[in-house]
Amino acid sequence: MSKLKNLTPQKAAEFLASEPKAILLDIRTTIEHSFVGHPIGCIHIPWKDAPDWELNPNFVKEVLTAASNKDTISPRDVPIIVMCRSGQRSVPASKLLMENGFTNISHIGEGFEGDIDEFDHRGELGGWRFRGLPWAQT
Repeated sequence: MSKLKNLTPQKAAEFLASEPKAILLDIRTTIEHSFVGHPIGCIHIPWKDAPDWELNPNFVKEVLTAASNKDTISPRDVPIIVMCRSGQRSVPASKLLMENGFTNISHIGEGFEGDIDEFDHRGELGGWRFRGLPWAQT
């Protein structure tokens, strides 16, 4: 199994712009994705979600389905960049994908909101949104 690649939000955005087959996979909860915001163009497949907060039993299958929409490349070889809030959930989610045969997995270590600052706030120390990359709220 290859090593998990850790990308900055900027490097992830550059890669996504240069590789049309790549997927930015937002694994945060539905609430986070909708109300906090999400990168424009990402695919949302929750790792865990309300109401039970259990691991999504269909996670790998749903990612495989999303990757199957890319022509001329095996779904397990599609470049996938995994993103959560701060980089904590994206590591185990990425490893699960790699254990299930996905060959081109990276994650954004800063996540969408970054780490908590001295005032217990997110969004001030890093993350996709902090770096000024395209995002939206629904």
